[in-house]
This record gives sequence, C-alpha cells and structure tokens, in this order.
Amino acid sequence: VQLQASGGGLVQAGGSLRLSCAVSGSTFSLSNMAWFRQAPGKERGFVSATRTGDTNTYYAASVKGRFTMSRDMASNMVHLQMTNLKPDDTAVYYCAHKTNRPISSAIRSADTWSNWGQGTQVTVSS
Repeated sequence: VQLQASGGGLVQAGGSLRLSCAVSGSTFSLSNMAWFRQAPGKERGFVSATRTGDTNTYYAASVKGRFTMSRDMASNMVHLQMTNLKPDDTAVYYCAHKTNRPISSAIRSADTWSNWGQGTQVTVSS
C-alpha cells in the first residue's frame, strides 16, 4: 500500500487548506483511512478517521467543526478540508491506512494503523 499526501502549505490564522491523500495498492472501498498530525516535540496525534461500513466520521475534539474528512471513491483519495485554522494546527499531517477494520475504540491510536504516507507540512501563522 502506498499513500501520497499533498496540499500542505503556509496559511494565516483563520484561513483554509485542503489536504489530499492518494491511495494505491489497496482496494479503496475496503480501506480504512485516518489523518494524524505531529507538531515539533510532540507525539503523533489523531485528527480524523473513517471506517468501512461505518457512516460515522471520527474527529479529535480540537478539530471538530473546523475539519471535514471525505473519501473520493472515483479517484481513490481521501481529503481533509481544514477551515478556521489556528497556529496550534501547525504540524506535519500524515494519512494512514489499515485494511482490516479497526474497532472504534482503537482508531485514535497511531499504533492501530498499518500504512503511512510521507506527511505534508501545514504551517499556520498568527
């Protein structure tokens, strides 16, 4: 499985960015997907996730209402639309993949996810 993240950049506080993750080497309709982020000196933290057969999209409390994760079945991509960005959102953002559906209580752990993209830098200036 290969994941290619893109869309990061520098934006002012209050601005928006859209991250994308292209998935190859896996049946996309059977792919469980997530976004994590890692700021300097901090552990990789959960942002959002979707599971196959689950209509829910899961978000970290810190991004709920500002970030929206979506799947594009036609292009085998997942997107993370980020609005009202804050300086605390500054981090390297990673997309993650797992073939076997994870239990909901485990999706927020980075150890749950098997495959990772290379990361894309998001910098929010104040």
